[in-house]
Amino acid sequence: MSVAIGAFAVKEIPLWFLPVITAAIIDIVAGGGDVSAVVGWFLVAAALLLQNYPNHILYTRSFMTVVRDTGADLRNALAARLQSLSIGYHSRVSSSIVQTKVVRDVENVELMLQQVTHPLLSATMVMIGALAMTAIAVPQFLPVYALAVPIAIGIRYGMRNRSRERNAVFRREVEVFSARVGEMASLIPVTRAHGLEETAVTRVTHGAEGVRRAGLHLDMLNGHVASISWVAMQLLGVGCLVLAAVFSLTGVLPISPGEVVLLSTYFTLLTQGLTQLLMLIPVGARGLESVRSIAEVLQEPDLEQNEGKRRVDRVVGDIRLEHASHRYAGAADDALNEIDLHIPAGRTYAFVGSSGSGKSTLLNLVLGFVRATDGRLTIDGADVQELDLRTVRRSVSVVPQESVLFEGTIRENVAYGLPDVTDERIEQALRDANAWQFVREQPDGWDTVVGERGARLSGGQRQRLAIARALVRDPRILLLDEATSALDPESEELVKEALGRLMAGRTTLVVAHRLSTIRQADRIVVLERGRIVEQGSHDDLLAASGRYAHLHATQA
Repeated sequence: MSVAIGAFAVKEIPLWFLPVITAAIIDIVAGGGDVSAVVGWFLVAAALLLQNYPNHILYTRSFMTVVRDTGADLRNALAARLQSLSIGYHSRVSSSIVQTKVVRDVENVELMLQQVTHPLLSATMVMIGALAMTAIAVPQFLPVYALAVPIAIGIRYGMRNRSRERNAVFRREVEVFSARVGEMASLIPVTRAHGLEETAVTRVTHGAEGVRRAGLHLDMLNGHVASISWVAMQLLGVGCLVLAAVFSLTGVLPISPGEVVLLSTYFTLLTQGLTQLLMLIPVGARGLESVRSIAEVLQEPDLEQNEGKRRVDRVVGDIRLEHASHRYAGAADDALNEIDLHIPAGRTYAFVGSSGSGKSTLLNLVLGFVRATDGRLTIDGADVQELDLRTVRRSVSVVPQESVLFEGTIRENVAYGLPDVTDERIEQALRDANAWQFVREQPDGWDTVVGERGARLSGGQRQRLAIARALVRDPRILLLDEATSALDPESEELVKEALGRLMAGRTTLVVAHRLSTIRQADRIVVLERGRIVEQGSHDDLLAASGRYAHLHATQA
């Protein structure tokens, strides 16, 4: 930045020094001077103009490096912060809004730096040069220049609050619209299946109308700022020319014809610079609003607290919940209430119950996505509140109901986050997941691109790749959340067989609605309204004729 400002100061010299050359040549002509003096001034002007090119290139390279680095640093800081924020934050905030902050708001900050800095520096250099040269030539005229500054400041502060408010409204409307578009894109299959295209378009249209209305109000305000600024500065410029001429004609000040031109030109440059700065109020306001938007993420206090806590290098997989409860913010009742449960390492525990009974909350508690509001959770005897859960999760794998794949190859999805994993290990994981056969049948084998969210694969294929991704990590704790409920019978059998290999020797927590998939679990835990109401083996729970037996009979 220092190099950029230095280069800018040098390259802008012609802007404020050329009026001196013009005034000198006019006075030479008016006084019948020598031609050689005119040529001398021409050579000075040529030298000043030619140096602009190399210095402008140096300024552009240096300054744009700062701008682009700032944009990249902001995006990286946002990405890092988003990874540190709690799952609760991500469940509250639309992913489309987050995307808008990372892409659009950072771009607005870059644009603000690009579009504001150059006029700001230019106006500053011209003002310093004009004041300095006027102080040398006609110091009595300096108070006239001073009129421009309070007028410009008055216009700026007069519009500041209204500009900030309307930019804030516009930004919120854009975020709402982004969320609507993201929602529409994700729901297109449902919308198309139910013939609701017109309804979906109407929802987006309402969002677009909000953006249009807020944008128009902002544009009108910016129009007022632009017109008021231009008129005020032009009136000052004309006034300065007339005043210099009157002073010269009446003899109030000893001003030559060349100095009349000099003073008028300097004042025009000064007012043009201030007009430019006033015209940039909308750009600056939009950029500052984007800075506030980015700050909402960077200053969000809802963090998953891991910094400074004990790292875990090895996980055995012994899990214990001691009077553990969790209540979501704003909820009237606990989602989990006084849970006492010991899950020994290497055992498989299944959790069943009606919707809302607390099964998924219990898995999220073990993962550390939510924290116990009462009681505690220990892993290998250590309270998770004292552990850096990022290091614990390196020994944990999750296979959800809907496996999440990213736009990339099959190999990249299986080896995600493991840059040094061998091809042999990936192939073995695919074989154990019953995925090797369909992977080999793909056009490019495991280099086949799966499409966004794995759209080019069937549900069963995606699920087997998710199991392969878990296998290649060799986790000590495994969480299965409805891992087979969305599959057809044939795919379910292949996935169940793969899951059997995956679960062997690992601490496994299974959530299932389909009770036929959990008969072989070491222990089945029945939850209702956040409490454990029964637990035991499949046969024991059937014999007890309780809640589990009722659920089993209903499904049968």
